[in-house]
Amino acid sequence: MKDYGLFNKVALVTGVSRIQGIGFAIARAFAEAGANVFTTYYRPYDALMPWGSRDREAEEIVTMLQSYGVKAAGLEANLAESEIPKQLFDQVENLLGSVDILVNNAAYDEQVDIYSLSADLLDTHYAVNVRGTTLLCQEFAQRHDGRDGGRIINLTSGQSLAPMPKNLPYAITKGAIEALTISLSASLADKGITVNAVDPGATDTGWMNAEF
Repeated sequence: MKDYGLFNKVALVTGVSRIQGIGFAIARAFAEAGANVFTTYYRPYDALMPWGSRDREAEEIVTMLQSYGVKAAGLEANLAESEIPKQLFDQVENLLGSVDILVNNAAYDEQVDIYSLSADLLDTHYAVNVRGTTLLCQEFAQRHDGRDGGRIINLTSGQSLAPMPKNLPYAITKGAIEALTISLSASLADKGITVNAVDPGATDTGWMNAEF
């Protein structure tokens, strides 16, 4: 077991539905370090993606995390629903205890350019990527008691580094997360909570072809 000072900490990681995904890699790293892990997933979104996910893959992920000798649980959650953050934190606290680490990995993404986007599609991206993430951060901050080790980690995709013209709604909303991270870090510094954004770079989670 790797010792990162995470033993018995509680990590909430969103967007953990596939073994090949970034979310599972993050959750597994926490479990390897001795943290208890709660995951979320959303099958209707996975069904829209070409790689999809197997029927019981999310449940298999929880079992795999538990194999590291930690407590683990998962919940299907549509982060576009405004009441979900509160319900989610209630569930985590009931099963694992207070959340020490929040990783906002879940995101909604459809390949759309300026000529083919719609108001509904913009709203769908916003509801998950911006509102859902922000409300999860709010719930974390409100419930955190100032104990050591409070962490929020937001996943981004390098929107500020290069254009993404064929991925416009995603680029807009994930770019907002970079702005959120900077301001939120200042807001929560007095509680000892650090807030960071991580761009993992191009990662083969099932979408890359051999040429790429």
